[in-house]
Amino acid sequence: MTEEKTLILDAVQVKQKIRRMAFEIFENNFKEKVMVLAGIDGQGYVLAKLLAKEVAAVSEVEVKLVKVTLDKAAPQQKEVVLDCDSKEVQKKSIVLVDDVLNTGRTLAYAMKPFLDVEIKKLEVAVLINRSHAAFPIAPRYSGYELATTITDHVEVILGKETAVYLK
Repeated sequence: MTEEKTLILDAVQVKQKIRRMAFEIFENNFKEKVMVLAGIDGQGYVLAKLLAKEVAAVSEVEVKLVKVTLDKAAPQQKEVVLDCDSKEVQKKSIVLVDDVLNTGRTLAYAMKPFLDVEIKKLEVAVLINRSHAAFPIAPRYSGYELATTITDHVEVILGKETAVYLK
């Protein structure tokens, strides 16, 4: 039996959402010389790369791309790691990026490395916001708000077959 899935956003729509988010990120950070886009390892990092490319295309702001690695199944048990020295994010405006915001748990734990250094501000960007907040995380930038049940699964594919599906 194949799993039923419904197309929510096609490749063109995903690209439009990312471009709009990039403009919003620039509008809220236009005074920055350098800003940080920190993508959560996996689709969050892929989205951060796409956003960084779009921000660079629409502005003069230098974008530093950072990968945030954590164990999504047990984030409190493992260290949350950045692929750069923490000094590189110090006194910077940071946008933490993930593909889907469900309960906010992953994003809450992903903030830990940024709480250990002095930063200007920390914002959140997600492609899909499901609004099942169990943690006090609200995205500043959201590509698409999607009303779902907690048992629904949202699949984001970024790459050759870019699309967003609801399973």
